[in-house]
Amino acid sequence: MKRNYDVIVVGSGAGGLSAAVSAAYHGKKVAVLEKAAVLGGATTWSGGWAWTPGTSFARKDGVVESKEEFQTYLRAVVGDYYQEENISAFLDAAPEMVDFFEKNTDLQWTPGAKINDIYGDLPHAGTGHRSVGPKPFNGRKVPKTVLPKLRHQLYATSFLGMGIMAGPDLTKFLSASQFDIRGWIHAARRVLVHMWDLVRHKRNMQMVNGAALTARLATSADKLGVELLVDHTAFELLSDKDRVTGVKVQTPQGTEIFHASAGVVLATGGFPNNAALRKELFPRTPTGNEHWTLAPAEVTGDGLDMARAVGAGFVNDLKSAAAWCPVSLVPYINGQVGTFPHIMDRAKPGSIGVLSTGKRFVNEANGYYDYVDAMIAHAPEGEAVTSWQIADSTYVRKYPLGMAKPLPVPLTPYLRSGYLVKGKTIEELAQKCGIDPAGLCATITEFNENARRGEDPEFGRGASSFNRYGGDPKIGPNPSLAPIEKGPFYAVKVVPGSFGTFDGIKADGKSRVLRDDDTVIDGLYTAGNDRASIMGGFYPAGGINLGPALTFGYIAGKELAKK
Repeated sequence: MKRNYDVIVVGSGAGGLSAAVSAAYHGKKVAVLEKAAVLGGATTWSGGWAWTPGTSFARKDGVVESKEEFQTYLRAVVGDYYQEENISAFLDAAPEMVDFFEKNTDLQWTPGAKINDIYGDLPHAGTGHRSVGPKPFNGRKVPKTVLPKLRHQLYATSFLGMGIMAGPDLTKFLSASQFDIRGWIHAARRVLVHMWDLVRHKRNMQMVNGAALTARLATSADKLGVELLVDHTAFELLSDKDRVTGVKVQTPQGTEIFHASAGVVLATGGFPNNAALRKELFPRTPTGNEHWTLAPAEVTGDGLDMARAVGAGFVNDLKSAAAWCPVSLVPYINGQVGTFPHIMDRAKPGSIGVLSTGKRFVNEANGYYDYVDAMIAHAPEGEAVTSWQIADSTYVRKYPLGMAKPLPVPLTPYLRSGYLVKGKTIEELAQKCGIDPAGLCATITEFNENARRGEDPEFGRGASSFNRYGGDPKIGPNPSLAPIEKGPFYAVKVVPGSFGTFDGIKADGKSRVLRDDDTVIDGLYTAGNDRASIMGGFYPAGGINLGPALTFGYIAGKELAKK
């Protein structure tokens, strides 16, 4: 069976849905093919924030920055890996992309006015107004044919399956642990509505973060006539005289041909679940299995395989092959294991990360990428790459420690499952975790002496605005530092994980797929994590995956509209 479209998009994350909406808005007949039974890929499980400097939101707030300032910051971060054409194209199109969706679709934005770039000591690092995230979205606004196709919130990053949005929503939830009546009212209202939704709709309907981004994009696509097809696995590109003309697809009905008169967009999410490529490209992964990604199981590199089969270049010499994120493994009652990303707990005062030697290895309040990068570099040779996040009883009742929630949520389930380790003393905790007791005691003694003064001579934690923003403003003199001194003490084991991959398909500023010699493969485009990161394998700011994904998807749709 053969189906005819103008544009075929393979993959339904931010990059794929952005391309589909952009192409459909400009008059093209579009189909989105998703391998999984649900839409959204890793985007749904993300924080949903996109790094998009120079938007109209920033200008309305009086923050007017030049393209040259953004370029200066990025050059300082990525150095020799700087991609002149791709970064220039991204910086030009990102503000346009944000306005396009805001004015023409259901994707409405919340400005990230207080979100800092990670490396605040570098020239022209941003102190806010360079990010946007999706506004919360109620599932009742999603078309009834689309709602069952939406991926659920990642359970590990939810509260009983309910997403909590970074910013005021999260702040109010955390204030409940400190018996703030406003926090209790906010949390109670959100949880009660969520429970009703589970009874009435069998799913979370208060969509925030990446779930809201996917829902808004999918709703926009559906309204524009895009066919959103799940359980459709594209496995081979079709070409005619060096031009890509469609794809072979395994559907529930069998193998079918999807013809694309304008072109095909590959946006399958990279290859984080491809053990063979992890073994080849990820450091200290001798079997390929020493890594835990936050991407769904279906993200195995299909787009990369299809692109390479028709001659596409594979960029695999970036600073890092993966977009690192420290994670912990959560044992569930049903025998399954969840993957929890340590994003916000590391910067809170009263906790540190240590290796088996008991020594710190990084500024814990820096970016998630930096944490894993340092863990890999400093973990003792011959050992599995692991660390432990250590905290005291004051910390665990005020802030999350991994998936363990603060008051009023009990710690007992996390202790019983072995996820959380508890010791009456630092020495006992060290012995239970397999950490050198003398090394850990010495580290905490030194750390505490400095933390009381609000100082961290070893790593400078709390010196940058990024560090302080992630801390607790109620704590002084340094919102990211507090001593670890009140027993009992707790620890969570942290291992290398990722949001996805940085290595990927070679592409230009128009989202066109390139061969190794930089010639264009006609009719083939890419966006999202299938495409090699324009950041060169670095992590300058939160949202540097989703920002380019949305932008180059938007660019691909516009380019295809010209065909």
